[in-house]
Amino acid sequence: MHILYYLLSSYAFIGIIIGISTILQKKNILGDEASRKFIHIGVSNWYFLVLIFMQDKNDIWWTLIPPISFVALNYLSYKMNLIKSMERSGKGNLGTVYFPISLLILVIFSIVFVENTMIGLMGILIMGYGDGLAAVIGKKYGKKEIGNGKSLIGSITMFVSSLVVAAIIINFSEGLNHIYMALVIAFISTIIEYITPKGLDNLTLPLGASLIYYLLILVI
Repeated sequence: MHILYYLLSSYAFIGIIIGISTILQKKNILGDEASRKFIHIGVSNWYFLVLIFMQDKNDIWWTLIPPISFVALNYLSYKMNLIKSMERSGKGNLGTVYFPISLLILVIFSIVFVENTMIGLMGILIMGYGDGLAAVIGKKYGKKEIGNGKSLIGSITMFVSSLVVAAIIINFSEGLNHIYMALVIAFISTIIEYITPKGLDNLTLPLGASLIYYLLILVI
């Protein structure tokens, strides 16, 4: 029964996030970029449903259904512009497709291979909050360009957001004596976000952040 609750909760949660974003965009409360990043940040919290409902490793195959289905749905939306609040104008940016692919990879890696769900949580929340807030604040307040289409304030926001996310997760899972790891993860995540072309960072950033966290755990 918990699997049914998980699936219903997953689709309802993501549907609500997209619905709210669409309404806010139509009412001109959020601009195009802000509406996309609202979804970006909101959907990253889906992983908490995995933490709540995942009771056994054998549940993994059910756990993968939402991200797999959203790879297909997001690709259709990209091709046909179905969910306007989620898509950028023009073609060539598959960021919305890469997002659920990252979720899919991190769920498998965290649960099946390393059996540590915090590994996936790290990458997904840094992608959601770090990249999401950096884009919104950088677009609104960024005056000084530092290359690659990035602003100084955007990169600072990326670092600070990633640092907060990493510190909370590490404090919860590893303890305060390992909080220095958050600085390393935040710094490398900011570099990854800076050097990766838009859209593709929805792959490189979460996978990179989770990999760095995993490697740091191995050496502590």
